[in-house]
Amino acid sequence: LNVAVILSGASYGPAGPRLAPGTFRNFSLDVNPVGVVLNDTNPRSLIVRLCDVLSSLRIHGVVFEDDTRSEAVAQILDFISAQTSVPIIGVNGGSAIVLTPKEKGSTFLQLGSSTEQQLQVIFEVLEEYDWTAFAVVTTLLPGYEDFVDYVEVLTDSSFIGWEHRGVVTLNLTDDPEGARTRRQLREVSAQIRLLYCSRDEAEALGWGHSGGSRHGWGWVGDSWVGDIQVAPWLRFGDSWVGDIQVVLAMVGVGDSDPKHTWDWVGDTQVTLNTLGAGLCRYFMNITWGQKDFSFNEDGYLVNPSLVVISLNKERSWEVVGSWEQQVLRLKYPVWSRYGRFLQPVEDGRHLTVATLEERPFVIVENIDPATGTCIRDSVPCRRQLNRTASPPPFEKKCCKGFCIDILKRLARALGFTYDLYLVTNGKHGKKIDGVWNGMVGEVFYRRADMAIGSLTINEERSEIIDFSVPFVETGISVMVSRSNGTVPPSAFLEPYSPAVWVMMFVMCLTVVAVTVFIFEYFSPVGYNRSLASGQRAGGSTFTIGKSIWLLWALVFNNSVPVENPKGTTSKIMVLVWAFFAVIFLASYTANLAAFMIQEEYVDTVSGLSDRKFQRPQEQYPPLKFGTVPNGSTEKNIRSNYPAMHSYMVRYNQRGVEDALQHLKTGKLDAFIYDAAVLNYMARKEEGCKLVTIGSGKVFASTGYGIALQRGSRWKRPVDLALLQL
Repeated sequence: LNVAVILSGASYGPAGPRLAPGTFRNFSLDVNPVGVVLNDTNPRSLIVRLCDVLSSLRIHGVVFEDDTRSEAVAQILDFISAQTSVPIIGVNGGSAIVLTPKEKGSTFLQLGSSTEQQLQVIFEVLEEYDWTAFAVVTTLLPGYEDFVDYVEVLTDSSFIGWEHRGVVTLNLTDDPEGARTRRQLREVSAQIRLLYCSRDEAEALGWGHSGGSRHGWGWVGDSWVGDIQVAPWLRFGDSWVGDIQVVLAMVGVGDSDPKHTWDWVGDTQVTLNTLGAGLCRYFMNITWGQKDFSFNEDGYLVNPSLVVISLNKERSWEVVGSWEQQVLRLKYPVWSRYGRFLQPVEDGRHLTVATLEERPFVIVENIDPATGTCIRDSVPCRRQLNRTASPPPFEKKCCKGFCIDILKRLARALGFTYDLYLVTNGKHGKKIDGVWNGMVGEVFYRRADMAIGSLTINEERSEIIDFSVPFVETGISVMVSRSNGTVPPSAFLEPYSPAVWVMMFVMCLTVVAVTVFIFEYFSPVGYNRSLASGQRAGGSTFTIGKSIWLLWALVFNNSVPVENPKGTTSKIMVLVWAFFAVIFLASYTANLAAFMIQEEYVDTVSGLSDRKFQRPQEQYPPLKFGTVPNGSTEKNIRSNYPAMHSYMVRYNQRGVEDALQHLKTGKLDAFIYDAAVLNYMARKEEGCKLVTIGSGKVFASTGYGIALQRGSRWKRPVDLALLQL
C-alpha cells in the first residue's frame, strides 16, 4: 500500500525521520509511506506537485499536512480526489471548517470539525454559563454566510430562550484605519459576541490582547481564530505532527476493505476510476486504537474530539474543557456565571459553596443526557463519589430550588463566583465524638466558604460559625397521615389490645376452667367422691374439657349442650365468670360499633410537651414518631426532652422521603421535622393523605440562614443583600 505523505509549509523539516519503515507495522497491508515536502502551497505549485507524485508512483492514498490553514488547499485536494479516485486525508490546512459541496466521486476526508460541529460546542458552553444573549460578529472570510445560517438554525431549533441580538459584518479591507470597525462594535449591545474571522483578522480586532476584552466583552470564536500552535481545537490535533502512524492506519483500514472486495489495490488507473464514489463508503466506519475515526458524507469526522481554549489573565491560551462523544466537559469553574465583566475567576471573589438536597430549597437532578449540560434555572453542582481516592472523583449534577435562586441573586449582587457541591459526610450538621459533620462541618473546617440550604440557625452552631440574617422563618412541625375512613379486615380485634385478648382467652379462661374443675373434682357430690363412698357407677363425669366448654359458651352467650357442675363452690365460680362475660361482651360490642363507624380525622397535639409524645407507652397503640437525625430538630428534642428523644431513636428516619413513605404505610404515626419542609411536602402530596397538625402549627420557631466561616468578610455584604431581596 503506497501512501504519499505530503508535508507542506515552511515549518516542516525533512520527512525521513517520521516515515521510518519500522514505524508502520501491524497493518493488514504492507504500508510503504512516500514522504514529500512542499515549501510552496500556491494553487499552481500544489496541483503540479500532486500530479507529479500521483503519475510517477502507484499511489493508493494521500495524507496532506500543512500549517497554512488555507481554504483554497481544501478545495484543491477535493478536486484532485474526485479526478483520481485516490483517498486524500487533509490535516490542518487541508481541513477546512467550511467547504462548498464536495465534488462528485471525491474521497477527500478532513481530520477536523465543521463549522456546524464547532458551533454546537460553542452553544453548549453558552448554555452552561447561562449566556443566552449574544450577537454575531463576522468578517468577509469565506463561509461567513454559512456560519450565520448555522447560528440561526441552532437558535430556532433549541428550547433555550436564546436572545440573538443581530449580526455585524465587518469589512476590514475597506477600513484600514479601523474607525468604522470600532464604531460598529460599539453599537453591539450584547456582551457575548460570536466571532467568525481569520487569525490575522482576529489580531486586527484585538483578539488575544487587552483590546479584545475591554468594556466587558466576551468573545467566543471557532478554530479559525485560535492559535493552533498553542492550543489546537482538536484534542489530538498536535499529535499528527509526531504520530503520522495513526493517519496512515486510517488509510490502510479504509483501503483494505475494497481490496478484499474488488482486489483494486496495485494495478491500473482504470480499476481506480471504476470505483468512483463507492470507495468513500469504506471510510465511513473506521476504528483504530480503540478510537472512532469514522467520517460523515461531508468528509468530516463524525465524532471529533474538540477542546475549549480560553484567554487567561496572563494573555495566553489555556485548555479549559473538552467535547468528546457529543458530551461537553469543562474545567469547572472557568468563568463567572454572573460576573459583570466575564473575566476569568479571581481567587479573592470565588467561593466554594456547600449545599444539601432537600426539596423545595435544593433540588438535585441529573444532567441532560443528550447535551451533558444543565437546563435553564439550574446550575451545575458536583457530588463526590469516593472520598478515599486522590483526587476524589466527582459526578456532575444540576441543582435548583429556592436556595439556589437566592445564591444566584447574591452572586449577581455581590459580584462573586462560586463552585457548588453537595455534602456527602452527613446531613445539615451535628457534632459526633467532637467532630462536626454535614454543611456545618464543611464551613467550620474551612473546606467551604459558604453553606446554603435548609440550614437552621441554633445556638450550638452559632458558637463556631457565622450565620446571615434569616431568609426563611421556620420551626418544628408534626406531620401525620390522614385517616380515610376505611375499615381494615382486622377491625373485629381492634376494640381490645393484643394483651387483653391473650389475658382473656389464655390466662383468665384457662385459670377459671382449671379452678372450676378442681372444685368439682373434690366436691362431695363430684365424680371422685362418688367412687370413694361406694356409690354405684354412673355419677357425675365432669372433666376439664367440659369445664372449658362451659366457660366458652358463657362468653359467647351460645345455647349449646353443656354439663353444669354440681358442687356449690364450682357453681359460684361459674356465676362469677358469667357476670364477667356479660360485662366483657357488652364492652366489646359497644367498642366495636364505635370503631366500625369510621370518619376522616387528624390526630392533634398541643406541642412537643403533649402527653402523646412524652408518655407514648400509655396509649394504645403506642404512638410511633421520629425525625431525621443529625439536624436541629433532633438537637432541640434531645436537649429539652431527653426521655422523648430516647424513645423516638428507634423510629428515626434516613430522610424525608423515607419518612413520608412510612407514614403512608403505617410504619410511622407522626414525623417531626422542619415546618417549612413539611408544609411544602403536605401541599404537593397527591390526594392530601399527609397533613401537618394544626394547619401547619409551628413549635420552637427559628429560621434558615447562610452559614459562613467565623469572621468572614462576606457576612455583612450577604446580610445587606438578603435584606434587599
